[in-house]
Amino acid sequence: MRKLAGYAGLVVGVLAVAMSVYHIYARLTVYAPDQQALLYITLAFSLVLSFLLWPMRKGVTPDRIPWVDLALAGLSLACIGYMFVNYDYIVNRFPTADSLSRTDMAVGIVATLLVLEATRRTIGLALPIVAVAFMAYGFAGPWLYGWTYHKGLTLEIMVDQTYFTTEGIFGVPMTVAATYVILFIIFGSFLERSGAGEFFMNFANAIAGGARGGPGKVSVVSSSLFGTISGSAVANVMVDGWLTIPMMKKTGFKPEAAAAIEAVASTGGQIMPPIMGAAAFVMAEFQGVSYTKVMIAAAIPALFYYGALFAAIHFNAVRSGLKGLPREELPILGHIILRQGHLFLPVIVLLGLLLLGFTPTYGAIIATGALIAISWLRPATGLGWRACIEGLRDGAVHTVPVAMACASAGIVIGIVLQTGLALRFTAFLIEFTYGSLLPALLITMVAGIVLGMGMPTTPAYIMQAALLVPAIMKLGVEPMGAHMFAFYFSCLSAVTPPVALAVYAAASIGGAGLWGSGVQAMKFAAAGFIVPFFFVYNPALLFEGPWHTILGSALTGTVGVIALAAGLEGYFLRVATWFERALFLIAALLLIDPNPMTDAIGVALLAAVLLLQKFWAPRSVMAQGVNP
Repeated sequence: MRKLAGYAGLVVGVLAVAMSVYHIYARLTVYAPDQQALLYITLAFSLVLSFLLWPMRKGVTPDRIPWVDLALAGLSLACIGYMFVNYDYIVNRFPTADSLSRTDMAVGIVATLLVLEATRRTIGLALPIVAVAFMAYGFAGPWLYGWTYHKGLTLEIMVDQTYFTTEGIFGVPMTVAATYVILFIIFGSFLERSGAGEFFMNFANAIAGGARGGPGKVSVVSSSLFGTISGSAVANVMVDGWLTIPMMKKTGFKPEAAAAIEAVASTGGQIMPPIMGAAAFVMAEFQGVSYTKVMIAAAIPALFYYGALFAAIHFNAVRSGLKGLPREELPILGHIILRQGHLFLPVIVLLGLLLLGFTPTYGAIIATGALIAISWLRPATGLGWRACIEGLRDGAVHTVPVAMACASAGIVIGIVLQTGLALRFTAFLIEFTYGSLLPALLITMVAGIVLGMGMPTTPAYIMQAALLVPAIMKLGVEPMGAHMFAFYFSCLSAVTPPVALAVYAAASIGGAGLWGSGVQAMKFAAAGFIVPFFFVYNPALLFEGPWHTILGSALTGTVGVIALAAGLEGYFLRVATWFERALFLIAALLLIDPNPMTDAIGVALLAAVLLLQKFWAPRSVMAQGVNP
């Protein structure tokens, strides 16, 4: 991204601030333009900022804006301006029934190309390639066979669907970016400006830094909290990792383990309530439910994910004889709370508003206002006018890649709807798996991981929601379970080799091997790969059902993920034999499954292996030494 100074930096800064201010204004007043106009304005801001801030070639960050990019920004404004000049005609016409004029066609084609180029600049080449492939599929339908066949789309229908309706670029994903995502990103930007990131790190150090494997546990606590600010795995790594990875290595963690821990902890920020990744807001919109319901449904799986990681770090540290940080290097919890503890309050305000039934838009705006006021409880954290301006600017800039990803994903959604691909693919998948749910889930898991390798979580999830989630639901899975399953594996692609972006970022900081770090990351993230299968089969893990069932499932599942960590790390009370590790893993799977019968068998197996650990130590284990 360009680092602009002088007049160019001022102009771009004003545009970014204006984008944030407008979106806040649009949610607070009845005088703002309607929803369709809001989407046009969001795309206009996003396209212009994409061409002004992101260079045509990666790695080139000049301090000036080339004339070509100025021309593209101007062309973007012309395409959106055309929509406003002809607003009544566009809103009131019957799509595909009323023919497009030659000017309409030209504007639609140019605008689509601009969206694809802006997406390429901001998030990479993968999503634009996917969008172009789907457009090619739209034209090629008559020459295809089987479930891929369709009558084919004309150029006019494709342009109409893509740019002049609410089922293409201006579809559900873009609506979510314009109404929810930008406001939460602005909130996170203000939270970061207040010093919350430093507070989260100090707080985590104070409560966990001195324990065995303390820096690893600090990474878990701080990254889960920092997800409230960023919602991005790589962003979490790049902020937390510079502190936690060297600390882990200093206390004895191997570089690969340190990188893996940070990558897995940072990835969990997207699945951790109250503020999850942008895809969670899209999920709520696709299902027609409140974001609060999605947030509540994600709570128990997130608890399992971080509980398993925390336990794995502990067992790894004890087995390796690692210690925590010296007491003199740790901050004092009481001092941290007194000095910066008030920065927790805005997050609590936001959570309370969501649980009380406020919409996410109002919740984010009110929480941002509360943050500004609360920050002045301590002058050192007070947000002055300059910090507020910077927060508004950064909020808009960080929204641009999300908005462009949503716009390009909307192109794909439009083609899927227009060609009827979703229905035919659902029928094909059910036939291919012989109506069996488990193979369909495995295909969805692989698809989520593969898609997430080349694009951010949000578009990767949207692709699955369009093609795979309907098939899973057809096989009897509740909508929340089906969507959450796809969402999880879109997130976990960040720690799944061969393309694991969060692992790559962490390994670069820790000087660790990529493959070694990736394998370690998959082991630390094991609960994330296992738990989704269980909440699909039993929605109690998604807070659906009687309270006693939900509570029992949460308790036994928590024990289960600890047993899972023990089995994978090969340690509980002492170093475990292979037989004991197998018992731990079997007990873990039985306990995570929220079923009274499996829970009873799991408890019995766990009790048996604990007795073995307590009273029997074979020679092979004694030879390894039992760490205190």
